[in-house]
Amino acid sequence: MKLPLLLALLFGAVSALHLRPETSTFESTLGAKTLPEDEEMPEQEVEEILSRELEEEEEGGSGSEDASKEDGAVALISVPDMADKNLTCPEEEDTVKVVGIPGCSTCRYLLVRSPHTFNQAWFTCQRCYRGNLASIHNFNTNSRIQWTVRALNQGQVWIGGRITGSGRCRRFQWVDGSRWNFAYWAAHQPWSRGGHCVSLCTRGGHWRRAHCLRRLPFICSY
Repeated sequence: MKLPLLLALLFGAVSALHLRPETSTFESTLGAKTLPEDEEMPEQEVEEILSRELEEEEEGGSGSEDASKEDGAVALISVPDMADKNLTCPEEEDTVKVVGIPGCSTCRYLLVRSPHTFNQAWFTCQRCYRGNLASIHNFNTNSRIQWTVRALNQGQVWIGGRITGSGRCRRFQWVDGSRWNFAYWAAHQPWSRGGHCVSLCTRGGHWRRAHCLRRLPFICSY
């Protein structure tokens, strides 16, 4: 009687040893399938957040009635007749020559103190002075212009920079077609919201984005 009982106990122990590895293998296989899925979720969420932020940036820079007017305000004037023919040239006493540009004896700039929109200022420079809104390509020129405009009551003046496109397609251009090889942006500019035209601050000389339909004094190069 004792021998059959011992054989039964031994058979049960051997069966238990075989079952444990199979259970362990099943659990490890299940874990290998589920863990990567858990790790992928945060990565997908990050991509969705970045996509939403890019979409918000694009929506913030366009889509409103003001934004469409702004785009029209910076359309390239290839023919001066497209601008307001009723604009009159500024009086001589309303202008100030910018003199003493270091390292550039041929550079000539003129401050016009009467406020104009960006396009009006652009056309005035072309029509009245056979020039253009000023492009700035180094710190010395920027500093000299700022020194000339520092006494103005208004805090900004137009220069010849404009912004086209938005988001990753944003581009900076000078209206005279020269190369964009220098910039002197104020803090948080030009990535914070603003207009599509570029102004120079009379204090400090830093640049800011401004709405092109604002009326500001301006700097011509001629």
